[in-house]
Amino acid sequence: MPPTTTRIGSGAGFAGDRIDPAVELARHARLDDLVLECLAERTIALGQRRRLADPGAGHDPRLEQRLTALLPDLLAGGVRLLTNMGAANPPAAGRIVRDHLDRLGSTAPVAVVTGDDVLDRIDPDAPAAEDGRPLRAHGELVSANAYLGADALLPALESSAAVVVTGRVADPSLFLAPLAQRLGWDLADPGPAAAGTLVGHLLECAGQLTGGYAADPGAFDVPGLARLGFPFADVAADGSAVYGKPDGSGGRLDRHTVRQQLLYEVTDPTGYRTPDVLLDLRGVRVDTAGPDRVRVTGARGRARPDELKVSVGYRAGHRLEAGIFYVGPNAAARARLAADVVAERVRGLPVAPRIEVRGGDEDARLRVAAVDHDTGALDVLGHEVEALYTNGPAGGGGARAHVDEVIGVLSTLVPRAAVAPHVTLLEAGRAAA
Repeated sequence: MPPTTTRIGSGAGFAGDRIDPAVELARHARLDDLVLECLAERTIALGQRRRLADPGAGHDPRLEQRLTALLPDLLAGGVRLLTNMGAANPPAAGRIVRDHLDRLGSTAPVAVVTGDDVLDRIDPDAPAAEDGRPLRAHGELVSANAYLGADALLPALESSAAVVVTGRVADPSLFLAPLAQRLGWDLADPGPAAAGTLVGHLLECAGQLTGGYAADPGAFDVPGLARLGFPFADVAADGSAVYGKPDGSGGRLDRHTVRQQLLYEVTDPTGYRTPDVLLDLRGVRVDTAGPDRVRVTGARGRARPDELKVSVGYRAGHRLEAGIFYVGPNAAARARLAADVVAERVRGLPVAPRIEVRGGDEDARLRVAAVDHDTGALDVLGHEVEALYTNGPAGGGGARAHVDEVIGVLSTLVPRAAVAPHVTLLEAGRAAA
């Protein structure tokens, strides 16, 4: 029989998240599953750019650092790890995980979930959700990743894998999948799918549920922010959940922080669209269950949509970031003069730079930025900023100019039937489909 409750923790809410709170969860929270949610639209676009330059890259660059910190405790405690740190290259990430497990003497399989890459299946003339224009009208398409749902992960979870690595999976689905697998939920039933999606939505940003990103001295005080703890949830078979954080950790977890996260990024609380369900938040109750403990119930849902969202990357040109600092008396006036000088010198360039001055009277910075496909013009613009050293106002220093490629991000929809998820098990010493 499935258990009546399971405990799931959130060990990361974005690619740059802290690692120590995840270690605290792994060591002290008595978890069944730990999820590292490290992928956003911008993050996967950056991963695609790295993969284009190096076919062996594209996974999260902090993957090895997180594995080194977490795997010994997770293996010792029998905690399963799920993560989308595969980003634009889940197979490469899976091999890295396999190597770590081998070095630790673990023969447990690694499950790699693929199939989110649908670049060869999207219609370039399909409208972009952002502006309705055809995708191809924005630039050369270089990536297209569908948001997989929890059903794509179930075959991986039904194996004996200690680690499940994915690419683009909807954030709540990373949590719904292990909940459904452990509690015996039918994902075709909108009731449990909604309950698990709500758990995932509340946990997906990790420290945001425990007061991170909310602290505002005097208006919203968060104690022990330097020791911010990450959350976990005890989820019952009926879909109710009690949220908590490790005892003694910093931060706050109460009705205020939960309600803030409840509406985070939700454009339609009557039908929040995910690959698994249309989540209806109108009946949700948030109740105090003890110190740093909150009980949440009442999620409702409607049948999952027939189409999946796709994050599409395209070549949007190159970006220049340039600047120079001015310090001492009258610094702001000198920085404004530098801005006027640059504007006059580049007036004939075929780019439209953003030129601005930031800072105060004795510590000011000139910032110049532009995005364009003409890298030659961007180079000239950056050179003019650097030339202010001896061709501009007094006291300039710290000049810099950097140009890099921009991968723009759009979204569109594809039929669910066009997406074919696949799970590969990487076992000790060999790979098996």
